[in-house]
Amino acid sequence: MPAGYLRIGIDTGGTFTDVVAFDETTGDLLVTKTPSTPADPAEGFMAGLDKILRLAKAGPAQIAAVSHGTTIATNQLLEGDVGRLGFITSEGYEFMLEIARQSVPDGYGNSYFWVKPDRIVPPDRIQTVRGRVDHTGAELVPFDEEQAVAAARWFAARGIDTIGVCFLHSYAGPEHEQRMAAVLAREHPHAIVSLSSQVLPEYREYERAMTTLVDAAVKPRVSGYLESISTRLAQVAGGVPLHVMTSSGGVATAAEVIGRPISTVLSGPAAGAVGAAMIAHAAGVSHVLTCDGGGTSTDVAVVVGGEPALTTEGSVGAYPSKIPMVDVVTVGAGGGSIAWVSPEGALKAGPRSAGADPGPMCYGKGGSEVTVTDAHLLLGRIPPHLLGGEIPLDAGAAEAGLTALGARLGLPAADCAAGILEISAWNQANAVRQITVKRGLDVRDFTLVTFGGSGSLLLCPLIEILGLRSVLVPPNPGNVSAFGLLTVDVRTDYVRTRVARHADLDHAALDAMFTELAGQAEAALAAQGFAAAQARLIRTADLRYFGQAFEVRVPVGSGPFDAEAAGAAADAFHEAHRALYGYDFRGDARQQVEWVNVRVTGIGPIERPRLASLAASDGDASRARTGRRPVLFGRGAAAVPADVYWRPLLAAGDAVAGPAIIEEYGATVPVHPGFAARVDKLGNLLVAAS
Repeated sequence: MPAGYLRIGIDTGGTFTDVVAFDETTGDLLVTKTPSTPADPAEGFMAGLDKILRLAKAGPAQIAAVSHGTTIATNQLLEGDVGRLGFITSEGYEFMLEIARQSVPDGYGNSYFWVKPDRIVPPDRIQTVRGRVDHTGAELVPFDEEQAVAAARWFAARGIDTIGVCFLHSYAGPEHEQRMAAVLAREHPHAIVSLSSQVLPEYREYERAMTTLVDAAVKPRVSGYLESISTRLAQVAGGVPLHVMTSSGGVATAAEVIGRPISTVLSGPAAGAVGAAMIAHAAGVSHVLTCDGGGTSTDVAVVVGGEPALTTEGSVGAYPSKIPMVDVVTVGAGGGSIAWVSPEGALKAGPRSAGADPGPMCYGKGGSEVTVTDAHLLLGRIPPHLLGGEIPLDAGAAEAGLTALGARLGLPAADCAAGILEISAWNQANAVRQITVKRGLDVRDFTLVTFGGSGSLLLCPLIEILGLRSVLVPPNPGNVSAFGLLTVDVRTDYVRTRVARHADLDHAALDAMFTELAGQAEAALAAQGFAAAQARLIRTADLRYFGQAFEVRVPVGSGPFDAEAAGAAADAFHEAHRALYGYDFRGDARQQVEWVNVRVTGIGPIERPRLASLAASDGDASRARTGRRPVLFGRGAAAVPADVYWRPLLAAGDAVAGPAIIEEYGATVPVHPGFAARVDKLGNLLVAAS
């Protein structure tokens, strides 16, 4: 075998680390999982790498590249753990975060009934510095070095070591922020600093400030983690490239991500959405909703035409992040989500998670709070062990916890467990509705693809709640995110703000800006081994009608940017605006188009794994039946005997009618009474009401 023929994808979740290896010489895929190690996630990463190499009967010399997806930043933000952040901004703008935006969340009649959430940085940890540049980058007020020194020393004296810096209009003139960074490096050398001119060089100071502060919040944990695994990987397999999945649906080098860790806030969810999109496309499904259920969260995305939708208006938990990202709605509803009783006496599930350590009560690792996994175990919907017997589960511990929780609610343990799963299913369904119904999409027009370790456990209730036609469960659903890491290209994104009305565009200046951004993208791809002939550059722009607050992104053709290219982009904007909002102002001289941001995305293409087809069989699924056990499928219902099937033994064309449980190495699919699952030619399960 030639050296360097294994491409490995490793996705670190809150509970398990998933690993997939693609053998470029044979086209074979190998999958495995290992428990995550929250105290030091790098331990789980290296354990997964070692495990997959043993399965492949290969050594470090056979590794061609490693791609990594992580939910470290995602889980940190979902749990609201941003630490003691400091914020430095322009004099007179110390209440920027308090003012925020005037919009009120959906569901509130008006702002009198809406209490703003706590700011990511309270006013008593904000310092200001005199100095001002205008929207062109020209200096209006000189940078006050003395105030900058005083601010740096103020944070140092209080032990605040994580700081975001956002000065007004720094996207156009970053010099003041750069000088502030130099002062912090001198006066507070232990500080970890994020500059808005590096994190998000776009206008809108509130969004830029929030994005910068989120970057600062996750930087200590994410950067420290990536530095650790980079060092350990180099010790084991020196010279092997390490790529990290970014929120925009591509991968970047670990060094790039360490400098801008906010790009990973949806790393794991993005990998899952991309992997599921490829699997569904191969199965002939183009309109897809992806539902990625892990140990801490469930992530939902929309796929149309084989590609997940992208946005720059996303958020994770309570924190908006205005960076290019796969349009994912993330909710704290995973297998490790903790069940609890509210002060009003209502049963809740999530968003807090038991994670992998101590994990659910049934893990027997000291967990003292009931989780969704405990409820599944008590009801018989998952086996008494995980990962094919590698992780035994303690059913007695789960029953004791659910009995105690149920006593507080006046419910038997089984009804308490069923109630927890109902709540979790509705939490997932609400996430699906947020990304469909609230955006004018009919959920019934889509096929739901469920994956992740817990993603398929509640698919039958989701079909009932949402009125879905069918659900597709890929083979090895627990490893789809890791598989997705092997299907994505290297991607790098660059943006520059240039606000101008269409009629007043300086085409030569914009052409020079596109050329500069393209040069940055080509240089970044060249550093990763992609020749100019291999690299693909995509130009886009954010346009709006004059007076609007938000933009629509449209493609900009390649070649010189002249009046013809600008007109084509404006035409595309009119069409996109009508598709999104039902109207446009094409031909109306009173309403002008305004250009806001120009963007260049560099793509370095990779070879994608091929999906193997299953051989057809006689349609008799009994060959895969391994036994039978009692399962409760609803609150107040009696247990019914359910046949248990081992999924790797199912063949194309097989059908399994509920009540049944379909098990495999990393996931379980409960098929409720009144439902049936069919195996397609690629080994996907198609589940629908019978």
